[in-house]
Amino acid sequence: MPNTTANRRLNQTKTILSSVDKMSTNSLEVEIIQKDRLGQIILNRPNKLNALNLSMVQMMTPQIKAWEKSEMIDVILLKHSGGKGFCAGGDVKMVVDLAKAKDPNAAEFFRKEYQLDHLIATLNTPFIAIMNGITMGGGVGLSVHAPFRVATENTLFAMPETAIGFLPEVGGSFFLSRLDGQLGVYLGLTGKRLKGADVLYAGIATHYISSSRLLDLEQCLSRLKSPTYDTINQVLDQFSADLSHTPFSLAGSSSRSIDRCFRHHTIAEIIEAIEKEEACEWTKETLTLLSSMSPTSLKVTLEQIRRGKSMSLTQCFQMEYQLVQKFLAGHDFREGVYSTLVTRSKPNWQPSQLSEISESKIIQDYFESPSPLDLVFLNKRDFKSYPHHQYMLPSEKDILNIRLSRQQVMDHFVNEYRGKQGVKQKVLDVLDRYMVYE
Repeated sequence: MPNTTANRRLNQTKTILSSVDKMSTNSLEVEIIQKDRLGQIILNRPNKLNALNLSMVQMMTPQIKAWEKSEMIDVILLKHSGGKGFCAGGDVKMVVDLAKAKDPNAAEFFRKEYQLDHLIATLNTPFIAIMNGITMGGGVGLSVHAPFRVATENTLFAMPETAIGFLPEVGGSFFLSRLDGQLGVYLGLTGKRLKGADVLYAGIATHYISSSRLLDLEQCLSRLKSPTYDTINQVLDQFSADLSHTPFSLAGSSSRSIDRCFRHHTIAEIIEAIEKEEACEWTKETLTLLSSMSPTSLKVTLEQIRRGKSMSLTQCFQMEYQLVQKFLAGHDFREGVYSTLVTRSKPNWQPSQLSEISESKIIQDYFESPSPLDLVFLNKRDFKSYPHHQYMLPSEKDILNIRLSRQQVMDHFVNEYRGKQGVKQKVLDVLDRYMVYE
């Protein structure tokens, strides 16, 4: 019997995705404001969950480039004007319609979007993304590569692309492959949604701040004089909410199950491993989610994340641009978008079963066969690990590399991160899962 919780959550995600289809023209889709030395970019399509389209990308990119060169701006802040959505994704129906008509603007949207995402990731000017609402797909691309990413109690993160026959792009092969253990593989394959403080614990956000304090935070940031990255981090830490009684919802047994099951090299092996786990809500939900996704999307996603782990950021974006062109020409992306946004029916995936397409065929068709268009970036900066990772919570690897007693490890990270909210809870979870007691 299908898992009702998983189906409900999947349907809710599809409802969010469907809202981005109902587009309207608005000359103020992106507002640009300068407040003292703080440059603000405000996504302003609240009735459409601030869905990202080409015109919005084309408004943001030159403004960010100008501020990067300006001596009048010390910090750039990205937020939304109001409503539930920070940015719920892109206008996928428009893209699919263009692809069906063989219009080159279908691929152009992704080219411009990736250039903007890469620009944000490689700025010299400090960039803060306020993820105060639904953050999916294109919204993740605008925020996740920035040095500072603020989650609130309203944040709802997901990469739900496999549900519409697509892949978790916008640099997903880079950031998902660098999350703790197999968490990124799990999030990329299942489209699992994370809420509030979970977005911080997972490594997606760098800070967790109550939405009621955001205006005060902006005032404080606007008054800073030539701030360093460390200064901005200290300000964000000062505004951070108390998380002493807010654990990670995927801590403990869930994290252990994720690492055990999603470490395998094929989707079939992952599903088999989940089926061998002790029956619980997590196993039922995960199997239900995987069974509803495009088999092609699942296999491509697993391969892209595995490859992304050894790639640089630009290499990941270039790989994804090659993959996107193949999805634009294929069946499942069109089928997934139309079944979700138009007919509201169950997608007819082709192939419909995992067994009908081999891993070798996926590699040959999607990863070894070149696509016609290449991706060129707006600057030549690149990296293999986030240059400002010190402002995130410590990684699982960082914690396990400290060869001290349990209490000494705890003291080390609490002191190293100056009492940053979430550090103690994360360190305790890692030590408990790896049975580090004394």
